[in-house]
Amino acid sequence: MADIAAIFHWPLSELEALEFEELIYWRSKAVDRWNRMHCGKD
Repeated sequence: MADIAAIFHWPLSELEALEFEELIYWRSKAVDRWNRMHCGKD
């Protein structure tokens, strides 16, 4: 949940409303975004 909140700035109330499968989906999206923003830079 912290990954999602940190990247997308969603409040805890929004995250608590998600089903487990949705959390997994959005965490994957958050990791992808983090990697695009921070990987590959020297």
